[in-house]
Amino acid sequence: MKPRSKFTGELSRRTVLKTGLAGAAGLVWGSPWARAAETGASPARAKAVIQIWMWGGPSHLDTFDPKPAAGDDYCGPLKNPIPTNVDGIVIGELLPLLAKQADKYSIIRGMTHRVNAHETAAYMVQTGRKPGGGIVYPSVGAVVSFFKGGQGKDDLIPPYIVLTESQGRFSEAGFLGSRYKPFATGGDPKQKRFAVEGIVAEGISDERQKSRRELLGRLNTLQNALTGDPRLAPLARAESQAYDLILGDARKVFDLDEEKDELRDRYGRGTFGQSCLVARRLVERGVRFVTINYKGWDTHKQHFQAMRQKLPEMDKGMATLLEDLAGRGLLDSTIVWWSGEFGRTPRVQWEAPWNGGRGHYGNVFSAVVAGGGFVGGRVVGASDERGEEVKDRPVYPWDLIGSMYALLGIDPNATLPHPQGLAVRATPSADEGYESGGRLVEIM
Repeated sequence: MKPRSKFTGELSRRTVLKTGLAGAAGLVWGSPWARAAETGASPARAKAVIQIWMWGGPSHLDTFDPKPAAGDDYCGPLKNPIPTNVDGIVIGELLPLLAKQADKYSIIRGMTHRVNAHETAAYMVQTGRKPGGGIVYPSVGAVVSFFKGGQGKDDLIPPYIVLTESQGRFSEAGFLGSRYKPFATGGDPKQKRFAVEGIVAEGISDERQKSRRELLGRLNTLQNALTGDPRLAPLARAESQAYDLILGDARKVFDLDEEKDELRDRYGRGTFGQSCLVARRLVERGVRFVTINYKGWDTHKQHFQAMRQKLPEMDKGMATLLEDLAGRGLLDSTIVWWSGEFGRTPRVQWEAPWNGGRGHYGNVFSAVVAGGGFVGGRVVGASDERGEEVKDRPVYPWDLIGSMYALLGIDPNATLPHPQGLAVRATPSADEGYESGGRLVEIM
């Protein structure tokens, strides 16, 4: 396979929330560094990203690049792909709802990096960089948080949020430091009370939280004695903002009881479906980058049994997310990015101990993008007849990430602040020797 071308030319947020220093949020997340670094960027068409991170690596053959003619050793029992609402595009048979939404998204069937190790592949797909050189690069979410920050100094919600657990296979913030790490919510949005870590305390009612605040106010003799003292004003403001995040309107963004039961049912009442709904609420509120860390795709054994459970769940949540964003006028300004760190082996591993599993596969895999300036109803690139190699139009992680940066109004060649003063660009520079298929101009 020949590449198309070569390039030629602190405090953590959780600590802030837990210690009541939320008043620092505007200084940290609305940094003047970020505003200055946007100079020279193209006008933004997207405001936010919802990343559906398929932790473990989903099979491209069973989802968005089916190969029915390859036979049982490649398709297994999932050999009846279905047409979509876009002529000529077919997808996996267990994704009927997404088939009805294909006009809203584009499929990239030529993704490649040729790495089969989870940690290295995840790092490359999430950062757009190869490991090495003594530099730990930041993830896309951290870079977006750095350049775009929050919506304003009084907005208490972090700009980079993970639902619900951190990915754990790389440092999301890299050399940008802990202030750009995502806020991982913890908890489970499918539960009656979504216990967001540091914000919603499980087992403690709002009334009890309010009583605790009132008691603290009565016991704070120093502040009561110096009421009006300008030296205590910043502390009082920070305390007020912290409690607003816990008890006020800011907290309500995580309260799914505000949504109609019918809509919650459409998303699916599992963790993934309800996470998709929370993600929509977060970008609606102004959060810049939301990752849904969707586990369960490392299917070395009994792959097809897992797919019959996981794919309908994914289909319901993702299809409803696209429809809901579009219906609210949010899809035009929100990129939805679906991908894992790689695909799965096209040939099914029927032998023991795998018994019908699929292994890691980085030679070729699929990604899906929608909204935020990406055109829907298209396919970019192709794999060969068995889904084993890129046949046409390779797309590398840095090609996709650079395209998203451009749509977000972030200059892909902008310099990031390295603590040792190294000149590090948001995407690989011209002299670093990265293979490239180029930006995704076909769908931008």
